[in-house]
Amino acid sequence: MAFKRLGRLAAVVAVAAVGGAVSADPSFWKHEWSETDFSKTSITNWVEIMSGGPPKDGIPALSDPQFIRVGDESRIGDREPVVTVEMPGELPRAYPIRYLTWHEIVNDQVGKTPIAVTFCPLCNSAITFDR
Repeated sequence: MAFKRLGRLAAVVAVAAVGGAVSADPSFWKHEWSETDFSKTSITNWVEIMSGGPPKDGIPALSDPQFIRVGDESRIGDREPVVTVEMPGELPRAYPIRYLTWHEIVNDQVGKTPIAVTFCPLCNSAITFDR
């Protein structure tokens, strides 16, 4: 058992040193996805799976954003893309894509309604949810 762990550690270190990427390791994932049964799989060689980006919770959401009136805003250009949320009885809000590209989710509250404004920079799409 100790040799297996040492062998796995050596393989991960070797891959990281040579290729700069870390291979998949279900034993590491168990602390984040404790309900997942990694024994049920068609994958036979976990070393072939490489990390595809930030880890779970690696992109921090924005929470409780502060807004200013559009007439007082000078940093957003006339043609800068934004995600707009309009709800009855509330002032419209604009969430600049330049912020959503890095954070991808804004947790906000419009009136008494908690919302999540989401943006995917890979497919350039946005959806707003009633949380």
